[in-house]
Amino acid sequence: MPTTVSSISAPNDAELRRFIVRVSAEGARLYRDFAWRRTRDPYAVLVSEVMLQQTQTARVTRYWGAWMERFPTLDALAGASMADVLSAWQGLGYNRRALALKRAAEILSETCGGQLPRDEKALRALPGIGPSTAAGMMAFAWGEPAAYLETNVRAVFLHEFFGEADDVSDREVLALVERCATLAPEEGIDARSWNYALLDVGVELKRTLSNPSRRSKHHTRQSAFEGSHRQKRSALLQAVLADPGQSTEQLAEASGYPFEVCDDVLEELLSEGFLERARDGAWQVAP
Repeated sequence: MPTTVSSISAPNDAELRRFIVRVSAEGARLYRDFAWRRTRDPYAVLVSEVMLQQTQTARVTRYWGAWMERFPTLDALAGASMADVLSAWQGLGYNRRALALKRAAEILSETCGGQLPRDEKALRALPGIGPSTAAGMMAFAWGEPAAYLETNVRAVFLHEFFGEADDVSDREVLALVERCATLAPEEGIDARSWNYALLDVGVELKRTLSNPSRRSKHHTRQSAFEGSHRQKRSALLQAVLADPGQSTEQLAEASGYPFEVCDDVLEELLSEGFLERARDGAWQVAP
């Protein structure tokens, strides 16, 4: 029978300190050198964290540098057209992330002089920035201890402390993540190094073992893209980007989707701020 979470005793600080030292050493051995790890520019870190949401690092490596050249600052991103932003994002998937990133840039350019707030609560108030992204910003941009919990970090804690337990809640894991974030600096391990170690050890665990994250209550498999609603959204948005001014009928004919499907998806993209529709029914990307 799988172990239940309630039957597992919480590790004490001495055990957590030994865990921190061991994971830190293993993380140094497994360290993955990415361009975004060589900067402390908060905006550059934010771009990497948003791109890495639900996207593998191999794909992000092909986009992050080009994005930073095209939109080197928050002000540059805020002033760019939506069409340029979405064009630069194509291939990364989940276009809502690009929209949220631009909206956040516009807010910060207007209200904060194009600077990101060095405050986790203020970060989470921005579009597209949830607890994990905000914690990543605190750790990687400013070196502040933060409870950074994402899929690879979760895998390390599940493997180490939850044995064969099933349906482990993030509340249980987060308590340990928070405590380790506090203890790591006392062991001479800065927040950036500690969280990079967790990420890299987590990737290795997933590569060599049955993915520990599957035992999380919050683990979900990504649905297939082919034939999905996501695919229809992506295809129609790309069609409007490539040739603005088409009607719903023209987009339906070009895409091969039924008119009713196109109409629903385009209306959805309109309501979310991706598209605009002219009086004659022609579709274009929002400015």
